Amino acid sequence: MKTETDIVQMFERDRETRILLEAVATLDLPDWWICAGYVRAKIWDFLEQKEATAVADIDVIYFDASDTTEATDQMLEARLNEQLPDYPWSVKNQARMHTKNDLPPYRSSRDAMAQFPETVTAIGLTLQADQLEFFTAYGVGDLLQQRLQPTPLFQATARQVIYRQRLTEKQWGKNWPGVHEAENEAT
Repeated sequence: MKTETDIVQMFERDRETRILLEAVATLDLPDWWICAGYVRAKIWDFLEQKEATAVADIDVIYFDASDTTEATDQMLEARLNEQLPDYPWSVKNQARMHTKNDLPPYRSSRDAMAQFPETVTAIGLTLQADQLEFFTAYGVGDLLQQRLQPTPLFQATARQVIYRQRLTEKQWGKNWPGVHEAENEAT
């Protein structure tokens, strides 16, 4: 796997991903995506030729400024759990999630993903007219090289501590030995 096209083709062939995307599509949400860890894990599992790594949750994001209640997200999670109860769903409306990192309001789900802490997390998949669409805010280089680095909002700012905490908590190198920090690369 060397390009974004290769990534898209891998996901197009992945039956589990198609099932998950189709389940989320039934919710008829505006600007929805399966993003972050599930997508990244699939790519890294493929690169390291290993069985599917269990993910803590399947992040489903959408953008709907007309209803930003957590109760709506919980109801949507319940609907996904009814369809596919064996998956750890997490549904979040990005029209309110900017407050988590004390940021200005997001304009869309893509805008929200671009402001996630790591470049390799700022990614997502959706279905549009039954066609898979892949989004990466910072290109596929870090994903394919399994290189961890913060997104611009988390570089050399007070938010860098959030990025550092996530690296410690997630310990991605334990699941994927090829994962490394950009600052630790040989020059």
